[in-house]
Amino acid sequence: MNTPVIRRATADDADGIAVVHVRAWQQTYAPLVPPGALDALEPADRAPHWHTIITGEQSDVLVATVDDVVIGWATASAGRGEHLPRDRELEGLYVLAEHHGTGTGQALLDAAIGDAPAFLWVADGNPRAETFYRRNGFVRDGRTMKHRLAGHPVPAVRMVR
Repeated sequence: MNTPVIRRATADDADGIAVVHVRAWQQTYAPLVPPGALDALEPADRAPHWHTIITGEQSDVLVATVDDVVIGWATASAGRGEHLPRDRELEGLYVLAEHHGTGTGQALLDAAIGDAPAFLWVADGNPRAETFYRRNGFVRDGRTMKHRLAGHPVPAVRMVR
């Protein structure tokens, strides 16, 4: 397998990011939502939203590619909401399951936030992700919320470094 290339996303990456977004949700969150809830998700429905995010100025969007195909992405920003625990938020980081364990997630995290103080929200019940973030110095700070996933509430916990 070729080594992934980590780079800033361009508007041309919107379709590829949308594919990874949908597939990664289906691979990761199926146990957390009712059966079949993620089956109807379509990358084409998400691509326009990704185009807006990439061309906007609020979030930094990075992609991991292999042979010019998007296999993962990360977004980071100054943070969303009030009473933020840090100045930087890792908004999302997803890598296709077939690329887990290759260092792609670590490379995306490093490119998105480096080793700076930051915070993120992770689905409660996603031990793989929580272990990854703990390895990178993040700890739960006790804050929780309900995140909507394919229209269904999923508990999320905030982690801070």
